[in-house]
Amino acid sequence: MQKRLIMIAVTFMFMFSILYMRIYVIVRNNDYIETGKNQGTYKLTVGNTNGNIYDSNFNKLINNQVNYYAAINPTVSAAEEILPHIVDKEEYYSQLVYGSPFVCQVDCNEFESDDITVFEIPERYGENQLAKHIIGYVQDGEGVTGIEEAYDEFLRSNVQKNTVTYSIDGQGTVLQGLNKDIKSDDEMTAGVVLSIDKYIQAICELAGKKIEKGAVIVMDVRTGDILGMASFPSYNIDNLGDAVIDKNAPLINRCLYSYNVGSIFKLVTAQAAFAQGINEEFSYDCTGSVEIDGQVFKCHDLSGHGLQDMTKAMANSCNTYFIELAKHIDSQLFRETAEKMGFGMSIPLASGITASGGNLQSMNDLMMPAEKANFSFGQGKLLASPVQICTFTAAIANEGKLFVPRLVKGITKDGKTIINEEQSKYTQVLDRNTAFRLQDLMIAAVNENENSNAKPRNTYAAGKTSTAQTGRFGTDEIEICHGWITGYFPVSEPRYAVTVLCEDGGYGNDCAAPIFKEIAERITDIYK
Repeated sequence: MQKRLIMIAVTFMFMFSILYMRIYVIVRNNDYIETGKNQGTYKLTVGNTNGNIYDSNFNKLINNQVNYYAAINPTVSAAEEILPHIVDKEEYYSQLVYGSPFVCQVDCNEFESDDITVFEIPERYGENQLAKHIIGYVQDGEGVTGIEEAYDEFLRSNVQKNTVTYSIDGQGTVLQGLNKDIKSDDEMTAGVVLSIDKYIQAICELAGKKIEKGAVIVMDVRTGDILGMASFPSYNIDNLGDAVIDKNAPLINRCLYSYNVGSIFKLVTAQAAFAQGINEEFSYDCTGSVEIDGQVFKCHDLSGHGLQDMTKAMANSCNTYFIELAKHIDSQLFRETAEKMGFGMSIPLASGITASGGNLQSMNDLMMPAEKANFSFGQGKLLASPVQICTFTAAIANEGKLFVPRLVKGITKDGKTIINEEQSKYTQVLDRNTAFRLQDLMIAAVNENENSNAKPRNTYAAGKTSTAQTGRFGTDEIEICHGWITGYFPVSEPRYAVTVLCEDGGYGNDCAAPIFKEIAERITDIYK
């Protein structure tokens, strides 16, 4: 009997030792430790909000439209109450069958059931999203274009989370009567601050809707800050597939692309003439055409403008006058003047966002009389982007200060102050007297031209139009031209430079000038 009891005791001790060792292995195993931590809880994440993109006044350009998302424990009463307010019923029913808590979008934020918890989640891109070509978009959690791509790491590293944690039994069913744990991070304030003015951007997009293809830029002449930058046509972020196959290429930002320039370059020719010692009294009798090295160059008025001085020639946009003027300008001085005004140089605005440098004729090109003639009124090989054109216009308006254009002012953590904001930078490319003389020519081009469509009703503006030849012809055998205008306002105290491009739009005075006029009027109405 005693031996039997000893055997039983030894057996129990052996089994207990094995059980103890097994428990020791389990509690020391990381996988089991992690499982133990999570046992009895079920956590739902209800929407993540990444960093903001602000305008210059800290108005949010994204994340400013909210939707309601509910975390629901699908009890019978909760499911019945929420059903009329479900946005996507097909998705709702597909989640309901599992019986576990899930997230769904709803159209209101007030429910009686304790099994329904609603959060207001910012929609990254609103229904009437501004500045799409600047902001870009996100796919699969990464910025693909624009500021979203340029500041991807910063924007994605700042996250606002909302979670609901439930207590559950071994079958995954929520235990009733136990409090759920609701956590919501503070409102997202970190973000990228742009130079854009939200209201000016809206004006650019509204006025520019008349453009089938083209671009609009508004710049602060005092700082070089880009206040509005819109490309047309726009696109639908939720329908990128259609945008990819659209023949008008809505995904490209035409503000950054290079185009034939045309007559707005006559301002550079005038500047070079001043540097050569030629003044506004230089005269030429326009007969409607002129032959240079065997090539005939026509004025847009084939009957001729008659006797012209520089002011009249700028107002009438007389090609042959500027061809004659260029003959008296040293070619190297001419090219250096254009280069000094930013032609031929790319303009980086942010990582991956760069305005094309276009193309500037070489000295070898200008040794050919016909190419120099083309150069004199912005034709031939000359190409420039709307950003470049607006930049040199702002320099004329701001007494010769050529600012480095700025699209991004910096980053913010609190949504109120900018961290390490860089100051505006400029180069003095014109003396004040030359800038004033060019301003006078631009004033005349708008206000001494009775046919100008660029005259605002509520401010005094200056500018120059272009009808830039492309060398391409339509089915009617009429040459396709880009319509431009670049200018500034108000004349008495220049503040805004505006450039409008109508790609393949025809005459600048017909397609671009009315848009310039509308933009000037709307901005003046807001910022009197």
